[in-house]
Amino acid sequence: MEPRLQRRVQRYGWDLAASGYEGLWGAQLAGVQAALLDSATLQPGERVLDLACGTGLVTLAAARSVGPSGHALGTDLSGEMVAIAAQQAERRGLPNASFTRMDAEQLALADGSVDVVLCSLGLMYVPEPQRVLGEARRVLRPGGRLVVSVWGERARCAWAGLFGIVDDEVSSEVCPLFFRLGLPGALTRLCAGAGLECVEERRLSSTLDYDDGGQACDAALTGGPVALAWSRFSEATRERVRGRYLASIAPWRVGSGYAVPAEFVVLAAHAPARQA
Repeated sequence: MEPRLQRRVQRYGWDLAASGYEGLWGAQLAGVQAALLDSATLQPGERVLDLACGTGLVTLAAARSVGPSGHALGTDLSGEMVAIAAQQAERRGLPNASFTRMDAEQLALADGSVDVVLCSLGLMYVPEPQRVLGEARRVLRPGGRLVVSVWGERARCAWAGLFGIVDDEVSSEVCPLFFRLGLPGALTRLCAGAGLECVEERRLSSTLDYDDGGQACDAALTGGPVALAWSRFSEATRERVRGRYLASIAPWRVGSGYAVPAEFVVLAAHAPARQA
């Protein structure tokens, strides 16, 4: 997919997904978000940049960790996501958290202006992830830290059949090469190419737990990366897609619900320290 088109698909798709995102994904992703924040070892007073922040779940936690003397800035392509995140910060009394719509591949921030860059499950969506990491390297202070999470290998994410099912209904792939960064060593190599020094790359096994088929379909189709394609389907197409998706996750049915295997990769790296 042409990069400009891919950015537009992601922007408008996540705008559509924004209102239901936390209800559908907040609990499902809490574990990997906690692992990312644990690896970041945030300290009071630090300046944090959270890329692809969505509704601000990680940004707000970061703001609490760095305290009133620090600051957490969340950025996302989706204006709807950013608006919800800003409302959440105000509601929770976190004036040291702010949000703005910004392309992670072209950050409007000064060189060396942040201590920590975070990106929770956002890097898979950008056309050129190496540019994102290059920008992260640029805005990090010497010795500053980067922590990134992505989905793991396709074979270990049992919901992955969704993409092929949706792709069968549209003329072009809705999320190209989604699982490529989950391959062993892929993130480490990408970081090295951006001049970042990898500290640790680890894999987390998890499950996506749903009460019933309706909830599983809503999460996959209305609250995730195929939301824009879904919004354009006829009701007949939607019924067909729902049926095929539920059939694809049927092996992980537990009573009336589902426990769908998933894998995440969390990488911690840092910018080189300034030469003496």
